[in-house]
Amino acid sequence: MARKLKVYQTSQGFYDLAVAAPSMKAALEAWGAGSNLFHQGFAKESDDSKVIAAAMDQPGVVLHRPVGSDAPFREHADLPTAVSLDARPRKAKARAAKSKAGRTLTTDKKSERRAAAAFEKERARREKQRQKEEAAAAKDRARRKAAREAAEAASERETQEHEEKAAQIEKDLEAVQRRAEAEDERWKKAKHRLDAAVRKASS
Repeated sequence: MARKLKVYQTSQGFYDLAVAAPSMKAALEAWGAGSNLFHQGFAKESDDSKVIAAAMDQPGVVLHRPVGSDAPFREHADLPTAVSLDARPRKAKARAAKSKAGRTLTTDKKSERRAAAAFEKERARREKQRQKEEAAAAKDRARRKAAREAAEAASERETQEHEEKAAQIEKDLEAVQRRAEAEDERWKKAKHRLDAAVRKASS
């Protein structure tokens, strides 16, 4: 049997959030919350008739409005203004009035079933979107990993080639140095012999 939906509210960043869900756990999943906001006092079941009506009109869809404002909840909302950010909490009397109005909102069994089905449809869409995003992220990670490995392999090849060429150049330099030393030694001997011949011819 489909579970009756309730409307839950919280605030995240620049927005107040609302969602029609069958449980607090389902609401937390819809919000993508990493902790239990209800236990922490940051989320609650809504008693505002306008909020309930808006959320029940789009079960499972996370609705937004600028944080601290009285703007209607929408799937896509504008950023808050300085006025809404500085707005004081509503008075208890106003909250009580809205609470009373919220309790008068009723739905029949058929509407409840339709809302529950709509919630499941939205949950499935959100899960499919999450899986799609995770697959795209995994594909991107694999692409970046392959590019990094290719770059590292190219760097290793170039490094090895450089080291081999540098070693060959070092060997060539050593050979040239040996030839230079041999030529110097040969010249010293030849010069000594030539000088002796010149002295002998001059005496």
